[in-house]
Amino acid sequence: MNQKSELIKFWKESFGFTDAELKAFDEVKREDFVFDELKSSAYQDVPLPLLRGKTISQPTTVMIMTHLLELKQGEKVFELGTGSGYQAAIIAKIVGPKGKVITTEVVPELVHFARANLKKAKIDNVFVYEEDGSNGMEQEAPFDKMIITAACKEFPMPLLEQLKPEGMTVGPVGNKYEQEMVRGLKDKNGHLELEFFGHFLFTPMYGKYGFEV
Repeated sequence: MNQKSELIKFWKESFGFTDAELKAFDEVKREDFVFDELKSSAYQDVPLPLLRGKTISQPTTVMIMTHLLELKQGEKVFELGTGSGYQAAIIAKIVGPKGKVITTEVVPELVHFARANLKKAKIDNVFVYEEDGSNGMEQEAPFDKMIITAACKEFPMPLLEQLKPEGMTVGPVGNKYEQEMVRGLKDKNGHLELEFFGHFLFTPMYGKYGFEV
């Protein structure tokens, strides 16, 4: 059994990931979203380095965050922190051709890398922008779901304003050195109800609502 199959077997035994989530993981080649010298490590359950201290999250973390979003076909999703484009690719597979992923990245080299990776993977419902994602993207709002893939002090207010009522956001909230995975459910009145899912460690988010560089 190869490493990819072993991961899927492990998740089936230990997590409640849906068939659609596991299918998306199986279909998206993680080796297409890492640097050439790291392709042999693509299915180790560890984060791998990208550029400027950024990483591609370990597969289990990617899947946990994906699962917490409770994605449905046709949804529009906003992602803050494109990285190599891998998380966006997984989401794109689940929301399907009628769905759409808007994702932002502040590192120009990663913007180009992610676009090339997504093109290679033949995924055409992900749109990568070189932007400070903590401001959201007003022209694409409102969004059904949101995901933040960098450590933040709190959910940025502009993002929450661009989230539909009864939408949800998922991300690691805390300080630079430790965060807790938080899911926010926006009720009909615009209030955010928070749920907590344990401790994680992500690279810091920069920008208006992030940490100082």
